Amino acid sequence: MPPATGQRHTPWMEPVSLTTERLLLRAPEPGDAAAVHAACQDPEIPRWTTVPSPYTRARAEAFACEDSAAGWRDDTAYTFAVLAKDDGALVGVMSLIRLAELHTPRHQAELGYWTAKEHRGRGYTAEAARAVCRWAFTDLGVERLEWYADVGNDGSRAVALSTGFHMEGTLRARDVQGGARRDVWIGSLLPSDWGLAREGATPYEPSPRG
Repeated sequence: MPPATGQRHTPWMEPVSLTTERLLLRAPEPGDAAAVHAACQDPEIPRWTTVPSPYTRARAEAFACEDSAAGWRDDTAYTFAVLAKDDGALVGVMSLIRLAELHTPRHQAELGYWTAKEHRGRGYTAEAARAVCRWAFTDLGVERLEWYADVGNDGSRAVALSTGFHMEGTLRARDVQGGARRDVWIGSLLPSDWGLAREGATPYEPSPRG
């Protein structure tokens, strides 16, 4: 698969677009609201993500027209609509979040995503994730990417593993969903996992005890 291509990011710039062999990733637009609303009627999406339930058309329009743009503008979340190149269908949504940490020595971000039901099982989300992670490492200076999913979200875990994330364990009671605390899986991806080196990056000193 050819590498993703993108536009180098500097704060306050317009959102970027990324391309892969089968996908176009761009910032959500008002015209995406109907597809986002339709996808989020699948109960599996609010079950495993922070998407609210019920998910209304007004909520989808706010996401597509306002919320995503605010995240790019404020450097708090970079959200992409993931579209199939062949027909323009919405495959899903993917975000880098907690980017305030990019402006500290931690240089960390979190990858999150959901996939529309009819597009699961085709490798689209892992393909998009590899593009976003590479962009994060090479353009944003991220030094550690994290992934979280409620224990039992095997689909999200499979995507993370396919992308190259290392599973690091289980965090007890980290998430709150439906008025209850849930255990969460955590994984990480480092630039060095992909053989990427950035001048000036914080040196990594692994524990001698592994």
